[in-house]
Amino acid sequence: MGVRGEVERTAKIASERFGEAAKFFRSFTEKPLQLGSVTPSSRYLSRAVAGYVDPRESGPVIEIGAGTGPVTEALIRRGIPESRLVLVEYSQDFCDILRRRFPAATVVQGDAFALARTLDGVMSAKASAVICGMPIIMHPEAVRLELLRQAFSLLKPGAPFIQFTYSVVSPIPLKDAFFTAKGSPRIWRNVPPARVWAYSQL
Repeated sequence: MGVRGEVERTAKIASERFGEAAKFFRSFTEKPLQLGSVTPSSRYLSRAVAGYVDPRESGPVIEIGAGTGPVTEALIRRGIPESRLVLVEYSQDFCDILRRRFPAATVVQGDAFALARTLDGVMSAKASAVICGMPIIMHPEAVRLELLRQAFSLLKPGAPFIQFTYSVVSPIPLKDAFFTAKGSPRIWRNVPPARVWAYSQL
């Protein structure tokens, strides 16, 4: 490629990433309850989330609240083929970015809290994981539990629902749980610091 070509390619990538970050910040200021953070997930958090997905398992991997794609990128680095990814995002701007960055993935614009309806007719097999990047802890407990139940209906038996959160406690209430739950150590190299939780149906 040559030095000049490499410099131009790097500058193009940096410009695109800056534009994505600006859109993310603008979306946060307009709808903070949908994003929960002023910046996309760091590579450390994204890598931790992707680590809960077994690339040897078959079936789609669903990511809801995919944003600009940092976790999506980590999943691909983890070994999940792009063609297996089903990315659900409410924002049209973010959907446009996702389709541009991950052309082989299936990008669905829709409401993640109506997940079963949003993905009706999209998947031909049960999913091997559902990843949630939305700040669900800001929603009522009943809404969070209903989202988990819908996710379990789309998952293979024992497959995880993976949620990252900036809260110190589980975003899914653990009292009278109909699932198992496992939380990661605090990930300090993220702004703000975060934890990853994995839930599986009993």
